[in-house]
Amino acid sequence: MVRPGEGEVLALGSTRMRVLEDGSHTAHRLGVTESVLAPHTPGPPQHRHTQHDEGFYVVSGTVRFTIGDEEHDATPGTLVVIPPGAPHTFANVTGQPAVLLSMFTPDLYVQYFRDLQALAAEGRAMTPQAHLRTMRRYATEPAADGD
Repeated sequence: MVRPGEGEVLALGSTRMRVLEDGSHTAHRLGVTESVLAPHTPGPPQHRHTQHDEGFYVVSGTVRFTIGDEEHDATPGTLVVIPPGAPHTFANVTGQPAVLLSMFTPDLYVQYFRDLQALAAEGRAMTPQAHLRTMRRYATEPAADGD
C-alpha cells in the first residue's frame, strides 16, 4: 500500500513523478507511477517500446497523446494503452496542470525515469537526444515521423 504523500518522488524537469510500484512487490511484472505535468510540458520524443506495454489513465487535466501521426486530447477518465511497437508520445499543451497514472508491464521503464532524474542532477540538459540515449537502455527506440 502506498498512501498519499508516500512513494519515491522524481523531479523530471516540469514533471513531478511519484513511483507507486517499482516492480519490487510484483516480481517485476508491473510498475506504476503518478505524474503531475505542469502547464505546457512537452513530452518525450516519439518512441516505441519493444518489451513492455504502457498504460496511461488521465486523472485530471488534459493530455495530448500522439500515436503515430494521430493526435488525441485525453480528458479525465480516459485510459490509453500503448502496446509494444506502437509509436507514441504525450504532452500537456494546456495552461492547467494534468495528472496521469501510468502502468508498465513489465516494470522495465521505471528505472528509465530514475536515470533521467540522475542526468538532471548531474546538470545535463534534458534534450531529445539525452532522452533517446537513455530510452535505448530500456528496449525503447525513437519512432520515425509518421509511423
